[in-house]
Amino acid sequence: MKKYNANTYRIYKEDLSNRVSQLDFDKPYDELTKDEMIVRFLPLVENIAKKFSTASQASGVMDILDLIQEGSLGLIKAIDRIDWNIFNQSKYKENTMRSFLTKRIRGAIRRAIDINRADMRIPEHKLQEIRKNFGKDEKMVAMFFNSIFLSVDEYEDKEDISLEVEDKSESKNMDLLNVYLSGLLRKHLNSKEYQVLRLSYGLDCNKHSAQEIADALDLKGSSAYVKVSKLKKQAVEKLIQNVDPSQVLDYT
Repeated sequence: MKKYNANTYRIYKEDLSNRVSQLDFDKPYDELTKDEMIVRFLPLVENIAKKFSTASQASGVMDILDLIQEGSLGLIKAIDRIDWNIFNQSKYKENTMRSFLTKRIRGAIRRAIDINRADMRIPEHKLQEIRKNFGKDEKMVAMFFNSIFLSVDEYEDKEDISLEVEDKSESKNMDLLNVYLSGLLRKHLNSKEYQVLRLSYGLDCNKHSAQEIADALDLKGSSAYVKVSKLKKQAVEKLIQNVDPSQVLDYT
């Protein structure tokens, strides 16, 4: 970690601790003022910021205080974008809120790092292209499995609804694809990972919701659906890492 003003950081921590201690944590989110929401989630900002490397090659001139500052700005903008009507419909409000804010805090920090990493500034949309295009073969495999198994997940943003694509595949082709997928899943995944993808996609059954999959796998607790999501992403990542690109060429 590069040098930073330790005294400034200490004062920030003390002030934040005092402000947080004054909050009523039993109060629903939609009853908090904007300032209270910001204070409530500033510890989340610091936690996310600390996960970024502050080595010169990774974050340029930015130190941990800079990362916290940029993350805090991202938090403020994210709070302004909360759609309370959609949020109040969520069954798991705590997880929904943290997921929504985390994505935007992390994005704000990453964009600031990209801007300050070097003398030459690369436009954000080009950086996104670079991130997505490293490894042509892996990208192709990732696109194949992500489009099949992750495109049906619940979206964190309303904008993500644009990713929905009408399925116009012929039944014969779908039957062939299901047989093919079943073989790949059995070869590369453990039993629980296989069942998660099988049920979510509907390989030889009807498609199941995350909660239905959690019940089928006997996953307990209020965050069982989150465990299902993690298992699904873990299984897809394992497929991406182990399936040869030539095996998906005829199906993309």
